[in-house]
Amino acid sequence: MREDVESLDIKDVTANWVNAVVLERQIEDRIKALADLSHTPLFFGRLDYLHTTQEGQRFYIGRRHVHDADGDPMVIDWRAPVSQPYYQASKQHPQDVGLRRRFGYTGGELTAYEDEHLSDPTELERTSRLLQAEIERPRVGPMRDIVATIQPEQDEIVRSGLSGTVCVQGGPGTGKTAVGLHRVAYLLYAHRERLARTGTLVIGPNRSFLHYIEQVLPALGELEVQQATVDDLVAHVEVRGTDQAATAVVKGDARMAEVLRRAVRSHVTLPKEPLMVVRGSRRWRVPAYELEEIVRELTERDIRYGAARDALPQRIAHAVLVRMEQAGEAPDDRVQNAVARNAAVKAVVKECWPAVDPAKLVLRLLSDPEFLAEHACGILDEDEQKLLLWEKPARSVKTAKWSAADAVLVDEATDLVERTASLGHVVVDEAQDLSPMQYRAVGRRCTTGSATVLGDLAQGTTPWATQSWAQALTHLGKPDAVVEELTAGFRVPREVIAYASRLLPHMSPGLAPVESVRENPGSLEIRRAEPAALDADVVAACRDALAHEGSIGLIAADARVAPLAEALASAGLPYLAPGEETTAETRLTLVPASLAKGLEYDYVVLDEPSAVVDGEPDERTGLRRLYVALTRAVSGLTVVHAAELPGQLEG
Repeated sequence: MREDVESLDIKDVTANWVNAVVLERQIEDRIKALADLSHTPLFFGRLDYLHTTQEGQRFYIGRRHVHDADGDPMVIDWRAPVSQPYYQASKQHPQDVGLRRRFGYTGGELTAYEDEHLSDPTELERTSRLLQAEIERPRVGPMRDIVATIQPEQDEIVRSGLSGTVCVQGGPGTGKTAVGLHRVAYLLYAHRERLARTGTLVIGPNRSFLHYIEQVLPALGELEVQQATVDDLVAHVEVRGTDQAATAVVKGDARMAEVLRRAVRSHVTLPKEPLMVVRGSRRWRVPAYELEEIVRELTERDIRYGAARDALPQRIAHAVLVRMEQAGEAPDDRVQNAVARNAAVKAVVKECWPAVDPAKLVLRLLSDPEFLAEHACGILDEDEQKLLLWEKPARSVKTAKWSAADAVLVDEATDLVERTASLGHVVVDEAQDLSPMQYRAVGRRCTTGSATVLGDLAQGTTPWATQSWAQALTHLGKPDAVVEELTAGFRVPREVIAYASRLLPHMSPGLAPVESVRENPGSLEIRRAEPAALDADVVAACRDALAHEGSIGLIAADARVAPLAEALASAGLPYLAPGEETTAETRLTLVPASLAKGLEYDYVVLDEPSAVVDGEPDERTGLRRLYVALTRAVSGLTVVHAAELPGQLEG
């Protein structure tokens, strides 16, 4: 198929050079989408149908559609309706499938297959060995797609429609990230033309996470999906400063949206003097009360500040044209536009509805106590206002030490002035850590589209972490979104998830623990070390883990990363930073606990759990950070500690 596209001759096909350039670009994109991916088989399953319209037909299911030289299908895209029974059919509901075959691969080579006779009542339903082996296969490098192992409850979410927003609550190892990414791939398949116009976006918590997931969609033939962090979306100002936790909480509070709205609208003033427009030998007068009515009407419509400012001169010009018509003239649109550009009209607009720079507005709010008090009155108390004010007010936007929370405020103000462009679909992962104002920033990117919200309330590790999905979805602007819960764990071994779940009653009461389907005896080991030998024992645990196949993650409190890096270097153990791609030669990654969220490793060595807890501003946040660190392991977890373990881990 790729060779056919490469051999196309378009010299005499297009009428002009513009069409030729567009066609060449489309051909280049098609060739990229058909690129061979090493160790990625084109098909992984087969369906043999019994009756109905597919009677006696056999379909091979794969990552993308493949046809032969005559155009007849050889492999059916996993997203096609005829492929759905591969994920949903069962003994109880065979969906007219007589046989389902799973293929097993090793290093890209077909090495096994396994049949399920769904229509045979004598054959007992059993867990697929190939499915289990694929789930447990060691991972080196970035995240892989899961098209061969999608479970029925995951498939239902993946295939949910474009019009609705879906929120997926899922504990560690339930596959919520993969579900979100595969939902994007499905929507692009089912609504390609629409999403090609409106665009799709995947939002992750940090750059390391985005690098980890960046190969999933290309492996499924989808190359046009954008990826960004929330900080990327709101990069109107250069972030060079940080906030104390209490300050960041106030800045991230949804009440700040009303403070900003008041501040923006405060620039509107009612006209005091009449308007006189001179055209040739005639003068046209618009009284002050009529100008006031025009300004009030635009204010009451509550449209964007900038849109209202653009409409004001046209409204004033219309009032002048009414007078011209009353005097017997017949002005047209050109005359109205000329009047709108008249110097006197421009002067009224500048006085009544001046231009607003969003960054300068936020700068003034954070620097001027009186300006802040005026617009925060009845919304924020005095203590909250004091938290917002900078100790050393900046003189200009460029010299200000903006924080990440400040940038979100500037984004909100920017939207009040001019509407933010909306995309067709947005996926936001690790959403439990977003503040209400960050949710609003994401929601602005999908006001006319839909969203997939992924997260785990138990893994919220910011002071402003989401307490309930109902609140979060309201801030997102999608209060009617459907909340789906994934409770079956496929990645983390049962022993590890059970150990980590001891923390749940102390940090997220009422949240159901994940029920892992994987038993891996010996997957959890707790090692006690002497304080003086802690670093050496951690290095030894890393050497032991490297004896196994797959990736290794050494997770430690942020303050412990530097000494552990020195210990690894002294021991001659090469290591990577989060986001750097593991290789066969370098499989060990040193991970600060603050960056561990969303990442997975075959084996994890966790350094000093109490240090992870103590590294956070409060115990609850610390326990949640520890919960995240404990649940990054796919095959085995070794906990090395010198200090006493947190009491909440005691069984």
